[in-house]
Amino acid sequence: MDKVELRYDFAPRRQDGWVRNALMDLLHAVQEQGSISGAARELGLSYRHVWGELRRWEAQLAHPLIVWEKGQRARLAPFGEKLLWAERQAQARLAPQIEALHAELERAFAVAFDDTAQVLTLFASHDDGLSLLRGFAVDRARLHLDVRFCGSVDAITALNEGRCTLAGFHSSQQPGLGSLTQRTYQPLLQTGRHKLIGFAERSEGLMVAPGNPLRLASFSDVAGRRARFVNRARGSGTRLLCEELLARERLARSDVSGFEREEPSHAAVAQAVASGSADAGLGIEAAARARGLDFVSLLQERYYLVCLKEALEEPPIATLRRLLQSEEWQRQVGALAGYTPWRSGEVLSLKAQLPWWDLPPKRAA
Repeated sequence: MDKVELRYDFAPRRQDGWVRNALMDLLHAVQEQGSISGAARELGLSYRHVWGELRRWEAQLAHPLIVWEKGQRARLAPFGEKLLWAERQAQARLAPQIEALHAELERAFAVAFDDTAQVLTLFASHDDGLSLLRGFAVDRARLHLDVRFCGSVDAITALNEGRCTLAGFHSSQQPGLGSLTQRTYQPLLQTGRHKLIGFAERSEGLMVAPGNPLRLASFSDVAGRRARFVNRARGSGTRLLCEELLARERLARSDVSGFEREEPSHAAVAQAVASGSADAGLGIEAAARARGLDFVSLLQERYYLVCLKEALEEPPIATLRRLLQSEEWQRQVGALAGYTPWRSGEVLSLKAQLPWWDLPPKRAA
């Protein structure tokens, strides 16, 4: 096979990624529609063009992409399926970086052409609500969120080091959880120095294949049925939550098959399950529903924004707080699967809101 070059274009945010490629669009359309003519209609192209492009790519890749059987529904050949799933997994893994690049380019051009544009640098744990907020803030207030998705620990560390103005992290409200979360977050946060801003509540749970064929309802089920698990990276809030849940059910990491397999975002975990390379992963409901997966809710958690006290009344943060408190924003975030607006835009106390703040100190085992 000769060297193959795939070109990508930025696209409006879609379920399957921030960037698009013509070949992958063709394969996805055929998979969804079950015919070349249906794929052509979905893409707004002629039958002849779609047919010709598929044939051209088959010749260039030296592998069949479509099973061509007269009188039968068109379907992807094994190589076509493998190619599409691999590309979707790569997009899911790179989505936070691609979204950040998109935001950076948008911000740079906006500032160059609009002196009234405001910019707010935000490092945060990956969250579908923040992705939605980025577009909302630009449209409603010319506020550009320079979002960098990273683990919750890295986000708060960046705030403390002056590399961002706002950080985003999440914490369970589940009774009995919090000792590991406390040991991780409390050294990074100080009363009198940091202020919380309410954002939303969201559901965390197991993302599983449609129909939940292994009947997974807990981590005990994941361990006992040797389900192939996919985890989030160390330093992420969801990884902390995973370890808290294991401790509650008195399970060791070695009890979970695939515990050390890591993906960088909820979307990438969901894509791994959707592709069949994993049976379950811990993540948010919105990511599961976006990829047609079933979702087993394990708990509700709150997603917070945090800033230094002296930055609270600076114009970008004041603008953001007004947007978060608007009815229009709360309707939009409430429409995301598993999300509920919760004290959005309100300034909150660390001690009053973080359920683990006053837990007795406990050393790691």
